Amino acid sequence: MRILGVTLPNEKRLEIGLTAVYGIGRSRAKSILDKTGIDYGKRAKDLTAEEEVAIRKELEGVTLEGDLKRKVSNAIKRLKDIKSYRGSRHAKKLPTRGQRTKTNSRTVRGNVRKTMGSGRRKEEKK
Repeated sequence: MRILGVTLPNEKRLEIGLTAVYGIGRSRAKSILDKTGIDYGKRAKDLTAEEEVAIRKELEGVTLEGDLKRKVSNAIKRLKDIKSYRGSRHAKKLPTRGQRTKTNSRTVRGNVRKTMGSGRRKEEKK
């Protein structure tokens, strides 16, 4: 089954398989399946044509995949353009929501190989 250019995995349960689409998480997948009346444990390969149509119809009004990615990137670009604090943090690839950076977010900053020490040099034995 393909939705918005994404092939849903045949062997996974539908509540997990729907999360392959960008913009659908577990909670949204469950609400979609509740509204369409399809069992969470059903596999994508076992769906009937009517059930596939029902899922597609339910997803019509939701912003997903390319449109959602474009919307998010435009929001970040706007923050950078108005030179807000959050925009500058995005531009520098640093955490934007107030997290500490002294000890965490090392992979993002590129300081992977540094380890924290006591701050003193080890003295050589005489």
